[in-house]
Amino acid sequence: MDLPVLPPVAPMLAKAVPSIPTGALSYEPKWDGFRSIIFRHGDDVEIGSRNGKPMTRYFPEVVAAVRANLPERCVVDGEIVVVVGDRLEFEVLQQRIHPAASRVALLAGETPASFIAFDLLALGDDDLTGMPFEQRRARLEEALAGATAPIHLTPATRDATTAGEWFEQFEGAGLDGVIAKPLDGAYLQGKRTMFKIKHARTADCVVAGYRVHKSGPDAIGSLLLGLYDDQGSLASVGVIGSFPMARRTELFAELQPLVTSFDEHPWAWAKQEEGTRTPRASETSRWNSGKDLSFTPLRPERVVEVRYEHMEGARFRHMAQFNRWRPDREPRSCTYEQLEEPVSYDLSDILPAG
Repeated sequence: MDLPVLPPVAPMLAKAVPSIPTGALSYEPKWDGFRSIIFRHGDDVEIGSRNGKPMTRYFPEVVAAVRANLPERCVVDGEIVVVVGDRLEFEVLQQRIHPAASRVALLAGETPASFIAFDLLALGDDDLTGMPFEQRRARLEEALAGATAPIHLTPATRDATTAGEWFEQFEGAGLDGVIAKPLDGAYLQGKRTMFKIKHARTADCVVAGYRVHKSGPDAIGSLLLGLYDDQGSLASVGVIGSFPMARRTELFAELQPLVTSFDEHPWAWAKQEEGTRTPRASETSRWNSGKDLSFTPLRPERVVEVRYEHMEGARFRHMAQFNRWRPDREPRSCTYEQLEEPVSYDLSDILPAG
């Protein structure tokens, strides 16, 4: 493995499974942050994202911590997270991806990031990717034995019962679920050889608009979802978009009677002028800036049940999935009150501050 050229490593991935598997496995918390592979060669440090994009400039405090805590020559797989209070906050982490160096420096002081290490891919002149995970984990524990915050070694267990307890408890600290890794598995770049178990819930949402599909103007690309808040206002909570192609055209025809104007729509803030508008901050992402977020408004009369993992603030953390239509459900009854709230859990019980 050539150090520290970026990107020589494609992260090993995980496939979703419905429940915690058993067998010769190591279980870890699933962290909700930016998947990162860190390369260190002396004072040279590079941070690569999951898709190989460099992130070094956005996290100067992590670079300094790597120099202070990681071995002189190594490649470490892990996750960059931001802790606010006693839980992870992905929304705050996203704000760290900023083009202005002055803003990056300010946020590094105000909302410093941490790095959670969970695999060791190279150490010194040794490429460890062909080694079984059980041995890589032991080498990682040894390499980070003296590390201090904000560098952490992720907890791990071989007990499926403990992993089940983590799955239920750690969500309250902002974690994403549980990862299971075969003890005898090599590090296979870009392959889904691990297992991920994530929380899945359902919610009844109001369909408030649609975006057309890239294939043409007569097919649905995605549906915009809303929930009513305590003040009775319809809030934007996310989208669903995974439909068979034939269904996209059928759905477009079905929704045409509900098309309305922005003047008559609860989201009057989205009123368009000559086909363009400025998106709200809640709709934008630093990863897809410039993307057309315009949509066609619909009268909020149709209800859909969706599957989602968890919330990030007032919105779904990831794209929700279609479950079924709910013609029996009154749109005004689709409120935030139906959403399950995870039990609070102190992050310091997972990652001691030492």
